[in-house]
Order: sequence, then C-alpha cells, then structure tokens
Amino acid sequence: MHAISFTALLLSMLAAVGLTATAGMKALKDDFDTVALLEKGQILLTIVVLAVSAVLVQALVVRDFSYVYVRDYTDTFLPLFYAVTAFWAGQNGSFLFWYLCVAVMGWCMIYTPGYSRLDNRTKVFFWILFFLVEIFFLYALTGPSNPFMKLDPVPAEGRGLNPLLQNPGMIFHPPLLFLGYAGYTIPFCLALASRLSGNSREWLELCRNWNIVAWIFLTSGIILGAWWSYMELGWGGYWAWDPVENASLIPWLAGTAFIHTAIVGRTRKSLLRTNVFMVALTFLLCFFATFVVRSGMIDSLHAFGGSRMGIPLLVFMVATLVLTFYVCLVQRKDDSAHIDDFASRPGMLFLASWLFLCLGGIVFLGVLWPVLSSMWSANPVGLDAGFYNKVCLPLFAVLAFIMSICPWFSQKSGISDKAALGLVLGAGAGSAVIMFVMGYSQPLALFSAASGFMMIVSIALYFVRNKGARAFLPSLGAYGVHLGVALMVVGVAFSGPYKVEAEAVLTKGQSMTVGSYEVMFHELTHDHDNPAMDTHAALLTVTRGGKDVGSLAPEKRLYRNFEQSTFAEVSVIPSLGEEIYATLLGFNEEGAVSLKVSVNPLVNWIWIGGTLSCLIAFLCWRKIERR
Repeated sequence: MHAISFTALLLSMLAAVGLTATAGMKALKDDFDTVALLEKGQILLTIVVLAVSAVLVQALVVRDFSYVYVRDYTDTFLPLFYAVTAFWAGQNGSFLFWYLCVAVMGWCMIYTPGYSRLDNRTKVFFWILFFLVEIFFLYALTGPSNPFMKLDPVPAEGRGLNPLLQNPGMIFHPPLLFLGYAGYTIPFCLALASRLSGNSREWLELCRNWNIVAWIFLTSGIILGAWWSYMELGWGGYWAWDPVENASLIPWLAGTAFIHTAIVGRTRKSLLRTNVFMVALTFLLCFFATFVVRSGMIDSLHAFGGSRMGIPLLVFMVATLVLTFYVCLVQRKDDSAHIDDFASRPGMLFLASWLFLCLGGIVFLGVLWPVLSSMWSANPVGLDAGFYNKVCLPLFAVLAFIMSICPWFSQKSGISDKAALGLVLGAGAGSAVIMFVMGYSQPLALFSAASGFMMIVSIALYFVRNKGARAFLPSLGAYGVHLGVALMVVGVAFSGPYKVEAEAVLTKGQSMTVGSYEVMFHELTHDHDNPAMDTHAALLTVTRGGKDVGSLAPEKRLYRNFEQSTFAEVSVIPSLGEEIYATLLGFNEEGAVSLKVSVNPLVNWIWIGGTLSCLIAFLCWRKIERR
C-alpha cells in the first residue's frame, strides 16, 4: 500500500495542476463554464485523500512498522487511541491530516447555500485559488513530507510516542488547530476570488459561518493546548510564551481582528480592502505557524527539527503575500467607504481590531527575535515570558476595557446610552475598590480583573435593556463569547499574579505549608507491572485550618522506550476558587520525595470561559438562503 498511496497522491497533484491550468486558460478567454468540472475534481481529490488517510490510520492501528512514520510514532505498548492520534503526532502525518481537512471542507463548500449564491466567474477563481493551496499540500506529501515511506527490513518494534503526547489533550488539541488552519482556507479563497471577479461586498456575508467555524476550532485548540500544558508539563502554568505556542496565537489574534473588521464591513459597507487583507493575513499566519514549527529556525520544545519543509513553506508564503498585495491594490469604485466616527461602535470595533493586530505584531517579532538578533549578536537569545507579560498583558487588559464599553456607543457617532455606560464604569470602579480592600493590589491585575467584571456587568445590562438582542441568536452568541472572554480575563488576572508556590523535600510523615494549606506526605508507591512504564506516586493529603481538603497523588513515570528521562504526571484538587496543584519532582531510595505544590486561584475560570466562548459561538451562525 505504500506505493499505491504515494501514487494516488502524486496523481492527485497532477490532476489538480491540470484542473487549475484548464480553468486558468479558459478564464483568460472569459470562459467560466468549467465550474462543474472543477467541482467534480474537488470531490475526486477528497475521495483520494480520504482513502490514503484510511490506509495510514489502519497501519497505525495494526502497528505496521514497514512504514517509517508508524515506526517513528508508535510501539506495541501504545494504547489504541494514542496509536490513532499518532496520525497527527508527527510532521508528515499532521500535514496529511491538514490537507485532509482542507479537502473535506472544499467538498462541503460545494453544497453550502453561500456557494450557490456565487456567480460562475467567482466560483472559477475560487477553485483556482483552492487548487493552488491543495497543490502545495500534495507537493509536500509527495516530496519532503511523505508519510508513506517504506522501511526495509521491517523492525520488530517501534520507537513509541513521546510520553508528553500521551495525554487526552493529544486527542483534541492538534486536530482542532489543524481544523482551524484549514477552515481559514475557504474565507481566504472566497475573499480573493470575489475581489478578482469584481464582487467585493457579498463575500463577507457568505464566508461568515466559515469564519466563525475556523475561529471556534482555532480557539478551542489553543485553549485545550493551554490546559494540556498545565496538566502534562508539571510546571504549574498554562502559557509559557514558547515560540510554538506563540505561533498558533498569532493567526488567532489576526483571525479575531478580522471577525471585528468583518462586522464593520458588513454593517457599514466599509473596510473592503482591509477585510480582504485581514483574512489573507490570517491564512498566511497559519502557514507561518507551521513554518516556525517545521523550519528548524526556532528552538522549541514542540518544534520538528531537521524538517525539509522550511523552504517550500517560505516560498508558498511569499507567493501568497505577493498575490494578496496585487489583489488588494486593485482599485474598486466602492473602496472609498470609511468609518464615520471613531467614537462609535464601528470605531470601537476597528480600534479593538488594531489592538489585536498590534498584539499579533509584538508576538510575531518576539518569535522572530532570535533570528533578528543574530544579525548583530553572536549569541542570539529569545525573549522570555517577562517581556511578553510586560508588553502584552496591559494591551489585553485595555481590550477587555474596550469590550465592556463598546455596546454603549451608537452605530453612527457618540454614546447611545450614557446611563448604562455610567453603571458599567461604576461597576468597574466598585469592583476595583472591593478587590483592593481584600488585598489584591497589583495595578495591572486589578485593572484587568475590574475590566473583566465590567464586561460581565455590561453584557448583563445590554440584554436587560435590549429586548431585541435577547431574541436574536447571533447577538446572544456574540455577547456569550464575550462573557466567556470576561471569565478568562478574571481567571488570568488572579491565577498568575496571586499564585502561591512552594518546594520541599519530605520524608514519610513530614508536611509543608503552601499559603494557608498544609500538605502532608504519607508514602511513596511503586508500580512495575505495567509493560509500557514504571510508575512512582507520592500520596499526599491536604488540610486547611485543620479541615480535610482532599488528597493528591503526583507521579513520576519511566517509559520503556524513553528510559533516558522521567516524566511527571501532576495531581490536582480542582476548585472554582483555589486549586491545589502538585508535582513530584523526584525521590530517593530512602523514600524521601521532592515536591512542588502551588495554589492557583481561579485558574478553572480560564477553562470554563474558553469552553463557553467556543460553544456559544455557534449561535453566531446565520442562515444563508440559496440562490
């Protein structure tokens, strides 16, 4: 099946090239009757990639080590569901999965009401652009990222999946990110195709649902990635500003900015070129995120060193950027529409978009800093979390403040409801005073938390004072997303600055104090019966003021295929208030353990807010009538 799968992908690439060339030559003659052929071509390409993906999954399930990819990412000890998730664990498999998502979405696009509203001219341009994207993926899969390479002789055992990837987060985090990346392909192709065909306005409405879906996938992928980091890496945090973490955040920031400029574009019929550029930028940054991971340019815990995809990705991004500039610079008669007044709701949305872009630019430069600094330094270093926290967190806090006051500005100019705005500002000031009296006095955390509470009050007040908004699902969806963001803002404002942490070496019966909690070590247990790993667990109990709070069992694991290092499995006592989080750092033959225990206030508000934002965003969908 190695050769058959490879040949099928190669023929797919040739077919895509042929379809693109045929459609392009006919388009030059103003002939746009190739739509049916292009649609059938897309269906065929999707069937092929579904079939070859099934071949790879089957090889992973049965542990067919004749595939290099299967040998590199599985072994016979690996549980079945982790063997399946190995599909997207390595660079070649994840590229196939990304292409699979793109192809399926292209197939789905054919049957959507929005697609039926496009004229043939726009459809042909759409498919030309879409096939060009697919050709790039097919080139990668038949060249530098071939997942069907054969191994001879066949080894008896695989290398196994990295233990850090053997976590439930692996089931959801990477595929959600790739679904988000793939989702932006549709709005990107639709935006450029519409502008090339002279239909500059309607695409924003037609791609609205695709844009929302892509944003939901990308957001949920990032949130789950943060939770995975929190639960798996054992360092007690959820965001370390690692270059690869940042790489997925940058397209999210651009995509979120685009959501807000798209609202202005639809309601005010303005920012037409801006919106085309924004969606193209988001699409490009999805590939930049992959470039960071696969080019070997940046050192990171998650990076794929030694990949041959760096140059192809760079060429693809440059070509896409040139095409985007060309399309955006072509002048249309309705390009001159502009925002009436920045002291208005569209103006606030535009300002928020620029802040999102500004944040994206800062993180982008931060990721590239080791490369940039190598121009004048023999020892280039990356920027640490301290830099990002000092620069980015204040901007996020300002964004939260803008989101809380935005609903009270009118569509044209000025404030629409001064009394409500006064109540919101009063709620912010009051909550700040209360938090200060309670001892929460760090200025940035205080401002951020107060902004988060202002958002919650503002959303509640908005629905109390607007009957129409309560009955309009997209409005419920949009403000529901902001409510989730508000919970996350409060969670971040408290969980980072007010975290209490302590480390200690304890023998049996000894205890340590962390904040107002007492943690006692009872015993160290060992499990050598699992064929995949040895497990060592420290059994702890936690009390507060003499009352039992719960028990903890942080572990150290030594995997058979990764005996050069041990891996921590954290243990938590979950709470909506203060969560207790324990990591077993090490132990000795006498049974003494080295522990790190932290008290993380309101950290679960981040996961709850993120989940709420992702789920309720589906309410933002709008029904589009077929032509």
